[in-house]
Amino acid sequence: MQFAIEVAGEANPLSIQTLYNTLTAASSSDPQQIKTGSQQLQNWEKQPGYYSSLQTIFIDSSLPVEVRYLCIIQLKNGIDKYWRKTAVHAIKKDEKDQIRSRSIESGTKEPDPRLALQNALMIAKIIRHEYPLDWPDAISSIVSNLRQASQINDNPLRLTRALLILLEVIKELSTARIQRTRTNLQLAALEVLQVLGEIYADKVQTLTAFSADDDSHDDRSISIVEYLSLKGLLLLRACIKMVFNPAQTFKYQHAEDKEEKALSRELLKKNLLTEDFAQVVMQTLMTRFFVLTPRDLQDWEEQPEEWQRREEGEDDVWEFSIRSCAEKLFLELILNYKDQLVQPLLSVFGNVANLQNTNVFQKDSVYGAIGLAASVLEDRIDFDPFLRETLAHEVGIEEPGYGLLRRRIAIVLGQWLPVKDGLDRPLVYQIFQHLLDKSSPLNDLTVRITAGRQLKNVIVPFEFRFEQFRPYAATVLGRLLALIEEVELSETKLALLNTLTMLIQSVEEQIAPFADQIISCLPPLWEQAGAEFLMKQSILGILSSLISAIKGDAQKYHQLVIPLIDSSVDINSDTRVYLLEDAMDLWVNVLQQTPSSGVSDVLPLVPHLFPMLEVGSETLRKALEITETYVYLAPTQMLASTNMILTPFTSLLRGSKREVTGIVLSIVELLMQSALELGGNETLRALTAQLLEVNLLQTILSGLHGAHEAHQTTGPNRSKTWLDVLVETDYFSVLGRLALANPNLLIDAVIAATANEQVENTVEWLLSEWFRHLDNISHPEKKKLNCLAVTALLQTGQPWIMKHLQDLMAVWTEAVVELYDNDERKDDCLMYWDGETLTGTNETAEQERQRKLMLVDPVHRLDLKPFIRDHLQHAVNSSGGSEAFQAQWVVNVDQDVLQEFGKLGIF
Repeated sequence: MQFAIEVAGEANPLSIQTLYNTLTAASSSDPQQIKTGSQQLQNWEKQPGYYSSLQTIFIDSSLPVEVRYLCIIQLKNGIDKYWRKTAVHAIKKDEKDQIRSRSIESGTKEPDPRLALQNALMIAKIIRHEYPLDWPDAISSIVSNLRQASQINDNPLRLTRALLILLEVIKELSTARIQRTRTNLQLAALEVLQVLGEIYADKVQTLTAFSADDDSHDDRSISIVEYLSLKGLLLLRACIKMVFNPAQTFKYQHAEDKEEKALSRELLKKNLLTEDFAQVVMQTLMTRFFVLTPRDLQDWEEQPEEWQRREEGEDDVWEFSIRSCAEKLFLELILNYKDQLVQPLLSVFGNVANLQNTNVFQKDSVYGAIGLAASVLEDRIDFDPFLRETLAHEVGIEEPGYGLLRRRIAIVLGQWLPVKDGLDRPLVYQIFQHLLDKSSPLNDLTVRITAGRQLKNVIVPFEFRFEQFRPYAATVLGRLLALIEEVELSETKLALLNTLTMLIQSVEEQIAPFADQIISCLPPLWEQAGAEFLMKQSILGILSSLISAIKGDAQKYHQLVIPLIDSSVDINSDTRVYLLEDAMDLWVNVLQQTPSSGVSDVLPLVPHLFPMLEVGSETLRKALEITETYVYLAPTQMLASTNMILTPFTSLLRGSKREVTGIVLSIVELLMQSALELGGNETLRALTAQLLEVNLLQTILSGLHGAHEAHQTTGPNRSKTWLDVLVETDYFSVLGRLALANPNLLIDAVIAATANEQVENTVEWLLSEWFRHLDNISHPEKKKLNCLAVTALLQTGQPWIMKHLQDLMAVWTEAVVELYDNDERKDDCLMYWDGETLTGTNETAEQERQRKLMLVDPVHRLDLKPFIRDHLQHAVNSSGGSEAFQAQWVVNVDQDVLQEFGKLGIF
């Protein structure tokens, strides 16, 4: 039927036919009809009979689903708006009665699952409003429908729909904050639980009988039993969590609620989770759920990688895997019932763990339990004799079925070595070397994959010593690499690559002899990965660990590594979004290990760096780290690109957190040191000009001026500065580098940056803030740097520094007392004379560059006392001699300050 609604809403009378036509229009694909129909429905919301008419149309299953769906949505929303008695235009009582009377029955007959769900939600909302005062038999009616539906074998849909309604009602009532509503739910709980228990028992009995009668034991019958078992295990886990590890909440709870929950936990523990019940469950888990089934063995043979992936699944796999869930439940039982379960478990273990017992299925189950409980049993089992006298022999038995035990032994060793000290680790390494041997008939793919995955748990513990692993390293590594190439599933390759990464990180520089072997297998893996970016991320991680481990030898692999970094960080690359973070980690490691002779290899990557130096960039911190590393490695080339570096730095100073600002200013200081070291004052002057060109120095001075202005105010209405104390220290450290290198260069830069101000005024507030802030610098090196800087300003001989003589003497006194705290030293404690004493045993190329630059840093090269003496003497001479200096400047110094400075014996 085609129609259009053109009459105004108020003029269109409500009837079943007009309502149906309007709903048809509102659910059509024509935007105009949707708009007009929706407006009409909105106008009818306040009219009596509207919602009962919606229900009438909804109940008619012969009508189009989209129309009926719109009906139930309108009706459900109307419950929220107009069901309350106090609501404006509330639904009348007789209409409510009509809606209630038809809701449950129609819901149990609804064939469409979407419509059934919305109807159930609607019923739940009504019951929350009306149960038990206005609808006292609501839950009884649902329960009655449940009983009837469970007895009708030819219509299972009705039972499903009745259960859905009950579920939504319980969920709705359980979230109510009003105590009365929750009390009413509790009163009905006994009746509900009784009927649910009857239905559950009946269905389980039926399904069990069906499974028992089905001799074929096809996948369907097995999956039904496993599904029921899994749900039972999940229910037990939920009960144990409720009793022993209840959910914590910050939400306010009434005393009654707390008492109620405590009572519930006590009842569960007393009536269900008893000690005897825990023992029965543990025994059942070990004898029924831990034992591999014929289907497991079939999958082991036919789909080893897929089966292994399911068994070794992580995260929430236990919610879907019966054996994983059983293992979780076992662990929770052994943790919460130690005193009751440990001894029975040890008794079973003692009876099973001997070479005379050849029941590999039983051993697999018991060993699995011992492995899971390793953290509990570490002091109760003498594991080392068990390892030497039993496991070491069993892993070499070449009898049918012992491959099952080999897999379990690998898992158990991976569980025990991280928690048990003093084990025979060389024997463990020998066992894993054997388990990875493809030539052994029992070492099928499943056994070797398990050994490869568990190897990481064996080599990661703190007690790992390479000297113990050395005899097996080459063989184990070769077999692991061969296994990585052999397997096909990406998940399996990733797990084995993770083991390889752990191996490289544990062995460290000792991996160098095997680096070629590892590197050779990575390019084929990269090509095979294709769009599997997790695989490529793992490969980049392996390269990063390998480069860090082999240090200077890494340069010979630049030909392979640099193109990978280039393609992964290129802003136009499709893979950048997936690989950028891992590629940048590799980039940093390559730079840190690259000697100065290899700088040409890594310079082509520099252009990729500049777009990353943006405010808000997710890779900003890492990009700044790479920039700093480049300045150490290639200062000449980076100084030639300072404009590209410094331009984004200005924005970063204005809109970044303190950590980022600190790194930025540290790089600026490093550029200044490099410029001074490479080209002296002229190169530093050129760098200063660029700092002015990009407004970076202006930004620093503006921030310092704002801090000075704020510090001039006091009281409750005092101004606040956005400049953090640590950031202000970094600001002054940049100025300090200029002042220490060439005081006149600093003054020229300040004049250029504040062209519209009088130089005397600018220098006055700057020095005032500088001396005020020196008291707040706690970092020894930065404090000495700033002390040297303000002292160096005496070279200018200008009155604006001479009149701060008292401030200078106070700073000198404090700094000298701190830096000369050892009477045996004649120089300050930050002085480094012998560069060799700073050399580390495993120094990287970057650490060597940092050490060399530190040794020429004035902070570590200049002795503070002679530096003060020389500059103070220069000030005396520029003032016309001692008498003139005394009369013009010293006379203004406080006697206490002068006396304390005199005790230093500097001048």
